[in-house]
Order: sequence, then structure tokens, then C-alpha cells
Amino acid sequence: MKTEAEFYASDRPPHPKLPEDRPRGGGPKEPLVHPGAWSLMAIVAIIVLVVAVGIVLFP
Repeated sequence: MKTEAEFYASDRPPHPKLPEDRPRGGGPKEPLVHPGAWSLMAIVAIIVLVVAVGIVLFP
């Protein structure tokens, strides 16, 4: 029976070296801004305003 270290080492090359698929650090960071973010927030604000005005005017 193999030990745990032998079991996990059996299918690996002697010196495994894989490039990182998500490298850390790096270049300049771009802000996470979606092009429709302001328009979507405006639509949601208008809907909330219409509902609030409807509640106030027609209790």
C-alpha cells in the first residue's frame, strides 16, 4: 500500500511547473464600469419614484 505522498506524487513529473492561469499583481487596473450602469440606475430610480408618488397620491 502506498503512502499519501507516494500516491499523489505517482502521476506527476519530477519537477512540475505550470504557468499561473490567473497571475497575481501586474499592470494597471481598469475600473469596473459597465456602460449601462447609470442608465439602469436612472430607470430603477424613476420606477421607485413613480411607485412612491402613487402611494402618496392614492393611499
